[in-house]
Amino acid sequence: MPNIASAKKRMRQDAVRRARNRSTKSSLRSLLRKVRESIAAKKVEESEAVYKTFVKKLDQAAAGNIVHANTAARTKSRLSHAIKLLKGK
Repeated sequence: MPNIASAKKRMRQDAVRRARNRSTKSSLRSLLRKVRESIAAKKVEESEAVYKTFVKKLDQAAAGNIVHANTAARTKSRLSHAIKLLKGK
């Protein structure tokens, strides 16, 4: 445990931020699973709808440095490609 007041405050802030980041990452993983499941089930409309919400959350997480920007771009690219293949374009 820290003795200095600023270190104590930093520890409190880190705990709050860690919890927020874990929650965001967890919801991202859940949305990613839903997108992949709808693609696997060949449900075009559902996969596009879930993909749209997933992309918004992923971009917000990348903007907040919760996930790396390149990781977000790579994931979006792979999923959009899978959806295009599903559509037959």
